[in-house]
Amino acid sequence: MMTMSQQLMTIGAVALATVITRFLPFIVFPAGKPQPKYVGFLGKFLPGAVFSMLVVFCLKNVSILSGSHGIPELIAITAVVLLHLYKRNMLISIAGGTVLYMLLVQLVF
Repeated sequence: MMTMSQQLMTIGAVALATVITRFLPFIVFPAGKPQPKYVGFLGKFLPGAVFSMLVVFCLKNVSILSGSHGIPELIAITAVVLLHLYKRNMLISIAGGTVLYMLLVQLVF
């Protein structure tokens, strides 16, 4: 169990870290100054790379030779792709695929 001073120090550290992460980008990259090329590169390619790693991570333990044979995963991935092509909104695509997958594994498979 943490003492009161440890709790206060923890809260202070979390608050300081939050303030730093919120304000640091505006200090490092002010509004009137041109953005460095590497920041533009990261902004263009990093979301796709992170999403790809997420897909690989989610599918790494799926076995097509046992259980549901990866059918709920395939249906959910198809739903994510179709939702994204239809709405062009990553949040809706991911949330829709997740809800569909959970319904499939809880109620169907």
